[in-house]
Amino acid sequence: MSRIVLVAIVLVMLSLYGVSVLDETVVAPKNDKAAAKVEPRKSPNPRNTRNVVIRSENGQFATDGRVDGRPIAFMVDTGASQITLRESEAARLGYRPHERDYVITIHTANGEGRAARIELDTVEVGDIIVRDVPALVVPDKALGVNLLGMSFLSRVRWVHERGQLVLEQ
Repeated sequence: MSRIVLVAIVLVMLSLYGVSVLDETVVAPKNDKAAAKVEPRKSPNPRNTRNVVIRSENGQFATDGRVDGRPIAFMVDTGASQITLRESEAARLGYRPHERDYVITIHTANGEGRAARIELDTVEVGDIIVRDVPALVVPDKALGVNLLGMSFLSRVRWVHERGQLVLEQ
């Protein structure tokens, strides 16, 4: 229970931080057991749109994605202004910010911390692909999961319906 509360506090703090970053940057916004299956959804106009359905797991939307062609697990967070990657995951994907790059102040349940801005070439969830996506890298101790935030979600249509998150591009 305390772990859930801690994660909720971290997400709230990152969301508050995200609003301040959003104002500054004017960005419109694997744990296999936790990752939900991503399924294509039939579209009324299948030649022009791509749809993905993410099912809720315990009230949260976890999904597998790809960053620059490499697999990664995300927790969907509409309150996060940007995709936020744990430092170890970012390094696995080839993003290794220098210590001097950690200039963004963040507030988490673990206290104040720093994040580094990066830009991801491509982010994929199912058949949906978004290019040139702003993101943050945070130390592993500041965040327990990678967040799929509004820097991705704002560039697709999405709706929550009947316990599912439907993405459309």
